[in-house]
This record gives sequence, structure tokens and C-alpha cells, in this order.
Amino acid sequence: MKIGLYFGTFNPIHVGHLIIANHLAEYSYLEQIWMVVTPHNPQKQKNTLLNDYQRLHLVQLATEEYPKIKPSDIEFKLPQPNYTVNTLAHLKDHYPQHEFSLIMGDDNLKSLHKWKNHEYILENHDIYIYPRISEESENLDLKSHPRIHKINAPIVEISSTFIRENIKNKKNIRPLLSEKVWEYVDHNNFYKK
Repeated sequence: MKIGLYFGTFNPIHVGHLIIANHLAEYSYLEQIWMVVTPHNPQKQKNTLLNDYQRLHLVQLATEEYPKIKPSDIEFKLPQPNYTVNTLAHLKDHYPQHEFSLIMGDDNLKSLHKWKNHEYILENHDIYIYPRISEESENLDLKSHPRIHKINAPIVEISSTFIRENIKNKKNIRPLLSEKVWEYVDHNNFYKK
């Protein structure tokens, strides 16, 4: 099975994540999308994150009506901080019957050359790139790489940071979250302080 790995802290998961995941599930060669909840991104401070299992639960709530989109806690079992190349090696060992690809935004492609063992990733895994609005110069070397596939997905400029900040500022961000995610976030008073 061809599986796309969509990594994120999902703090919280929002409709933008779902739009991109669903687009790839429906309009690419990928048969399933695994939303890989990252316990600790080496680029982010851990103290800004909800508990790992709370974020996983939000992803479960958001994806339960999408049969091709699955939550994944695979990185919870790996040493932290973790790197994508380690996760890919772990998945290859445990799921040799599957073919894993990465899903990332155009903005992340620009820094891919800084990732640990990025050459190995490019040699062994396809990467599906969804468009983002960005003013940075493009990494043209990687854009033409045969493993890089630019997807004509909708441009969605919603960020979890924007959602957290506006919940704290008592703004109505309800349309940006799926109904069950909104209810869980609101009921538990997440991001209000």
C-alpha cells in the first residue's frame, strides 16, 4: 500500500490539515494518509505543546469520518527528539509491505537540505509538496528532483499558532476546526491562557 506520511505537531489539528490530507488521499497515488503526531519537533519548544496524547486524540476526532486518513502515534515510541529519517527506518522495518512517502509544504522543501540524512530520504522516498504562500526563494535544485511531486492542492493559509493565539484572545475560531475538535478544545479550555 502507498502511504503518505503527514507529520505535524497538530497543536491543534485544523481544517487546513484535513483539506490537504483529503486532497492527497483523493487526487494522488497515495492510498492512505497517516497523520503522524510529532511529540517533539527539534525546531519547536516543547512547552508550547499540548500533551502528546491530547493532540493524538484531537487527530483521532478530526479524522474519524475520513476512512483514508489515519492518526499515527508511531513517533511516540521512538527516542526524542526524533528525526524523520529515523521514523522512516522504523516504519520500513515494521511495515515492509508498505511504501512510504512524505507530505510537506513548499516552505519545508526549502529547508530539506538541512534535514538529517536528507540525501537518503530523497533516494528512498517520494515527497509530495503542497503549495504555500511564501516570499522566500525556492530551492530549485530540489524542485526538479525526480522524487519531488508538486501537488495542485488548494492553498490553505491557516496556522495552529493563529488558532491558539486567537482562542487566547477570545476570538471565534470555530470554523477553523472540525466540530468535534472544537468541542473538545473548548470543553477542556485548551489554549485559553
